[in-house]
Amino acid sequence: MPIRPEHRWLYPIDWRELSTFVRFQRAKGCCEHCGRPHGARVQHLGDGRWYDEERRYWRDARGRRVRGLASPDRLPEQLRMIEIAGETMLPRTRVVLASAHLDHNPGNNHQRNLAALCQRCHLAHDRPEHRRQRWRTLFRRRASGDLFLGSYR
Repeated sequence: MPIRPEHRWLYPIDWRELSTFVRFQRAKGCCEHCGRPHGARVQHLGDGRWYDEERRYWRDARGRRVRGLASPDRLPEQLRMIEIAGETMLPRTRVVLASAHLDHNPGNNHQRNLAALCQRCHLAHDRPEHRRQRWRTLFRRRASGDLFLGSYR
């Protein structure tokens, strides 16, 4: 995930090396919340469940094994979402790991505060912060509109 220009000064000079250590040496190239491997294209159902090709079973959003689901090629047509060349398939997503600050403070770069998360887990982890930021942005726009243009629409 790219660093915002206004936050760049909060990160240490060696952030790239620190991030690489967290993602590939400590986490061994897998998401620390759900276990998705970095760089792999995983099949998923859209609700967090994904197929682990290496172990040949489904996992949930926390990386735990899901029982009772057949392999992706044996799933019923209703669960397959994408149609390519007349054949329905499950969507595939390329997994990209990022180093996430667990307390949402980019100035706190202790090992305990950093986690290697895939894009899905990172967005889920940051969801409350994104909602707060969205509220602040809308509030600021509304206040600015009232101040300079009259009633904001």
